[in-house]
Amino acid sequence: MPLRLPDGLPAIDILKRENIDIEEMLVKKDDKRPIRIVILNLMPFKATTETDFIRLLSHSPLPMDISFLKLKSHTSKHTPQEHMDRFYHTLEEVSKEQVDGLIVTGAPVEDIPFEEVDYWRELQEIFNWARENVRSTLYICWAAQAGLYHFYGIPKYPLPKKMFGIFPTTPLKLDLPLFRGFDDVFRMPQSRHTEVRREDIDRIDDLEVIAESAESGVSIIRSRSRQDFFITGHMEYAPNTLDTEYRRDLGKRDDVELPKYYYREDNPENGPLVTWRAHANLLFTNWVMGINEM
Repeated sequence: MPLRLPDGLPAIDILKRENIDIEEMLVKKDDKRPIRIVILNLMPFKATTETDFIRLLSHSPLPMDISFLKLKSHTSKHTPQEHMDRFYHTLEEVSKEQVDGLIVTGAPVEDIPFEEVDYWRELQEIFNWARENVRSTLYICWAAQAGLYHFYGIPKYPLPKKMFGIFPTTPLKLDLPLFRGFDDVFRMPQSRHTEVRREDIDRIDDLEVIAESAESGVSIIRSRSRQDFFITGHMEYAPNTLDTEYRRDLGKRDDVELPKYYYREDNPENGPLVTWRAHANLLFTNWVMGINEM
């Protein structure tokens, strides 16, 4: 089914070239109300992240309206203000209509204590609003850590070196709708300097680890009482994202090594071997289908 996106969003032209069916908001609406997905985009380069998530959501058979949420307490340094004004909305604007699903992206603030992040208080307000008003929320990477800390007091811990690569991951409950069609092992991109630990999660009755990796640790946690999922990695990453990050940090940080299980023959000159895309598409499709079934 087509997606409905804000007219003129840069991702539209990119995804059309990838043969993804994009329907802009000016077209006639279907009789049935589409599932409304809102993305709180905390990443610096907004257009790249927009494209990554829309690409995955486009595989759902259900019609969707996708819109973007912005913070009032933070100004993006890497995205033109014109883009933010045209395509992003405040919580007050977004909350005027029913929101079915919320995605909260990662953010490059891992080394900062949560309370010292300049938009922490506003982010907590959005988390609390989502708990009361949104059917299901996906918290991604740093946002997963932030959500676990806000709702459950679970701390994050610094890693001696960056968890960086595409790691074999085991779904622990294949009977869950989120894992419909999954294999016994899938691969998840990881790119983080901190972690949450299973022993802290296991102490919380409402939380359940539903996917983990022998190398990268806890991968997906769910709330037992509601359809909220905390994903420590980046299933939305495009093929070249880790390569861009690796070349950006090369020679600038001493805690970043070659991303594991990513380059062909472990040689950056050979380019990446994409091994996570099929399960990424399936994960997001299953999430949307689960919202529709609620």
